Amino acid sequence: MTDIAIINASPLIFLSRGHHIELLKGFADEIWVPQPVAHEIQQRGESDISVQTIENTDWLIVKPVLTIPKAITEWRLGDGESSVIALAAAQQIGCEAIIDDLMGRKCAASLGIPVRGTLGIVLAAKKRGIIPKARPIIEDMMHIGLYLSKKVLDRALALVDE
Repeated sequence: MTDIAIINASPLIFLSRGHHIELLKGFADEIWVPQPVAHEIQQRGESDISVQTIENTDWLIVKPVLTIPKAITEWRLGDGESSVIALAAAQQIGCEAIIDDLMGRKCAASLGIPVRGTLGIVLAAKKRGIIPKARPIIEDMMHIGLYLSKKVLDRALALVDE
């Protein structure tokens, strides 16, 4: 288990909307939501389940981001991805970024920051015995907008013997 996981908007939205936010509790000791990510989600309005999740889940910790290093700004990512990576880079060890955006994932990897996406969270939950099956959860999230090609889905499920 990771000490700290820092989550971006899309994984937080998919896990909230799919009612699978609890999967994060088995993934890291602390789950941080950078302030720019929280702000992005709050723009959805008070009735949005992702907004309610941030406000009502005491183990999701909203963290300020003071500066974004040049090594990150050069990637021209969104505020959310940049803030996730900046917080993770500041921690240096025991930290992982949870980002779905491909360029954000590449930026994090280029800085040596462990990274996984929404799919990786579900697969890790299956491998750790937190959930009995990954497929129903992944399919739930695909119904609410998570895009995975059939090839990626099949390859991912094969990793957890499904």
